[in-house]
Parts: sequence; C-alpha cells; structure tokens
Amino acid sequence: MLDNPEPQQPWWTRRRTWVVAAAGAVVAGTATVALVAQASGAACAATASGQATYYAADGSGNCSFDQVANPLVVALGNAEYAGGAACGGYLDVKGPKGTVRVKVTDRCPECAAGHLDLSRQAFAKIGDPVAGIIKVTYSKVTSPPAPGPMTVRVKEGSSRYWLALRLDNTGNPLSAVELQSGATWKALSRTDYNYWIAQNGAGTGPFTVRVTDTAGRRTTLSGVTLTVGTVQRPGATAAAPKTSAASRSAVPGSAPASSAVPASATAPASDPSAGPAGTSTVSERSAGPSTRCG
Repeated sequence: MLDNPEPQQPWWTRRRTWVVAAAGAVVAGTATVALVAQASGAACAATASGQATYYAADGSGNCSFDQVANPLVVALGNAEYAGGAACGGYLDVKGPKGTVRVKVTDRCPECAAGHLDLSRQAFAKIGDPVAGIIKVTYSKVTSPPAPGPMTVRVKEGSSRYWLALRLDNTGNPLSAVELQSGATWKALSRTDYNYWIAQNGAGTGPFTVRVTDTAGRRTTLSGVTLTVGTVQRPGATAAAPKTSAASRSAVPGSAPASSAVPASATAPASDPSAGPAGTSTVSERSAGPSTRCG
C-alpha cells in the first residue's frame, strides 16, 4: 500500500499581474449546527487603512475555491493571508465611491500589509478602474450571512490512506476541522491552500466532519463520502437566531435574514440537481450577530 503524497499546488508559483489602467455532481448529506459560546454583541473589528488595486480574479486562487461568474473577492498579502487562516472570511472595503463586501479567496505575495488586491468587479464598485490604485479603509466582518449551505469537497488524490477536505460557505474563517473516529474527534491539519489534511487517511468513509469557525460556531456534517472532486452539501441552511436577527448586518443589497431558528428543519437543496434533501438540526447556546464596521 502506497501513501498518497500531498499534491503540489499550482498557485504557489503563479505570477500575479495587477491591472493598472492609468499605467497602460452534488451529494446531499446531513448537517447538525451548534452555535457555541459567543458574545451576542460582537465587538467591531478594527478598521484599517490601506490601498487597493485589482486583477483578473475569478473567485478561485490560493484558497482553492471554485470559480464564480461575478467575483467580489480579494487577495491578501502574506501577513494578512496568514498561511490560509484568512480563507473564506469577508472584508468590508470602503473606497471613494462606496463600500463593497468581498470574500478572501487568494494570496498576493507581492502585497504588503494593508494592500488589498481586489477583483475588477469589486474595485469598480468603490473606485474608478482608470485610477488603478485607490486609498481604502477596511474591516473584517463577523458572522456574515452565507451565500448558501456549507459545502465540503474531497481533493483529488484522496484515498483511505490520505484525505484532504475543503470547506466553503462557512461565513467566518475556520479555526479547526475534525473527523469523528469512534467516540473521539481527530484534528486535521490546515494547509496554506485551504485544504484540511488527514495525513494518514481516515478509511473509506462515509465521514462525519466537525468544523469550528473563528467566532466559535460549530457545525457537524454527516455522510461525507470519499468522492473526489465533488462538492457535497447538506440540504438545509440554518436560519438566523431570533434573538440577534434585529442586529444582523446583511450583505448590501441582499434580503434580510430569517428572524427565527427552528429546533429542527428539513428543506430542499437550493440547487435542483442536488438530489434528495438532507436535514439540518440547530441547537443554540449563544449566537452573535453579523458585525459590520466602518
């Protein structure tokens, strides 16, 4: 039996070109969500000042997320990217024309701290693309509404002897990912390309995966199969806690979050190709609002 080596990632050596105009099969599963202890009045993250450029982003990048049609995303310099720890989080970025919310999807090795490399679409919402570079202020967003159910993807090359998982639609960046092993949980290792690794594998599955985000929210995904290259997701999304709905801050232009959390809910997957819907059970201890600063 041969162990599968950790695949090399093409993003490590990718060259970045800034655009400066002035100079020239879905698998359904089940999810149980536990909102663990978190202050109900989350403090605003500090607002930082810096500059923004833009590049031809498509939503993919060093964080290994999938391409999207209208990417409102950002690449961060090494210090703020923090070895992948920032992946999946959101920033509110304010420029001369307004504010845009962007998802962290990529690393910009050439960027110093405070230098945001936005997608062209995001840059155009807050500045004139002809300028090429603008002054901005920005802050992290705590517990923003997710665009859809949390998903998990098993990386190519995974087997019973080596396993790599990528989580998406987590809202906040993740602080831990674990696999259930009998009555205990086995911690996975984070990579700088946003996959979580069980270096010695975890068998043939199905797997139960527990993730904890930087706000202390914990989600358990059951029935994750060893199906490489396939995005798997539960069939329902937890609604916003009733106690904090009034203070939640939605993504600009989005519909308000639901004001109630059912003790147990079953809903069809939003994608008609997702197959049979799973179930989502939510237990609330203390849940904080989405926090938008600046």
